[in-house]
Amino acid sequence: MTDTYTAFIIDDDAAVRHSLMLMVEQEGIPVRVFDSAEAFLDEYSLYDKGCIIVDIHMPGMDGLRLQEILRNHQCTLPIIFLTGFGTIPQSVKAMKAGALDFLTKPIARTKLVASIRSAFSECEKQMRASKHNHKAKSFLSKLTEREKEVVALVVQGLPNKEIAALLDISHRTVEIHRKNIMRKSGVANLLELVQLVNESGADELLSFKRISKH
Repeated sequence: MTDTYTAFIIDDDAAVRHSLMLMVEQEGIPVRVFDSAEAFLDEYSLYDKGCIIVDIHMPGMDGLRLQEILRNHQCTLPIIFLTGFGTIPQSVKAMKAGALDFLTKPIARTKLVASIRSAFSECEKQMRASKHNHKAKSFLSKLTEREKEVVALVVQGLPNKEIAALLDISHRTVEIHRKNIMRKSGVANLLELVQLVNESGADELLSFKRISKH
């Protein structure tokens, strides 16, 4: 849809859509409006940046169902729910599922804009985390099985001599593996390597134990 941060407004009430659009545009924020969740999904892309402002009560697909679909597709757009008669159970369900905010109509312009700007910050944070996670997983895919064993022990703080003994390989071989690991990771030091492995979520590395030789 766009490369900028955009407020995607979804409401079946034309008057509400127009009012919200004006409030957002007056703040210089790019905005797109849709009369249904289905219409939004027809144009939605994983590359979109910004936030979704959606009425929780709509004909056809309601706001909660849209939230569920987007969550299942790893959508990083924060969601702000709107309602004219919100209930506590709905609010709790929406927030537990990851909604950023839950606003009751009529909505004050200052409150709406503040919520949108907070959502944009959250979107940037999530996209940055997703980028780091992708980089980490890409790094792990480049490693050989032996290099994975070595890096698992390296990030635990073991010296080369102990790693060599545990894996039954030479000290020189460990040094070569470490050099290749650092080259493939693209990081500058051990601390950054530890962060990269942690961000990868690779349980097989994070749970790799120090083995004892018998």
